[in-house]
Amino acid sequence: MGRLKKVLLSALLLTLIVFVSGCEQFLRDTSSLLIPSFQRSEIFGFVAGLGTTFAVLPDLVAMLRRRSSAGMNPRMAAIIGTFQILWVYYGVLIISRPVVAWNVIGVLINFFSVGAYSYFLRKEKAQAASRAES
Repeated sequence: MGRLKKVLLSALLLTLIVFVSGCEQFLRDTSSLLIPSFQRSEIFGFVAGLGTTFAVLPDLVAMLRRRSSAGMNPRMAAIIGTFQILWVYYGVLIISRPVVAWNVIGVLINFFSVGAYSYFLRKEKAQAASRAES
């Protein structure tokens, strides 16, 4: 590692230590100023979940626009969906509204993606079969 990188990494680490030690009120999970019935961690959880949940949406929209299963990997959606179900259960165990809410939405999006994939695949196979008969 170069000398400049070591200096920058050390400065970043020192800044992080100073920030964490000097800003203890930011580390406590207090009520949100925006929505007092929510904790600050829940607000951050909802914002973070928004990005991760809807990250798969562009692929679904592209598949629906193309009206084709091309480019979709159903195994990936099944794996993600399985782990999102585990995240829902984990969210219930730790009583975390953001974890439960975003992962339920994610499971629904994955379910819809796999359903659309199956529909378009069946349709493409039927078209290929009718072309082969002609």
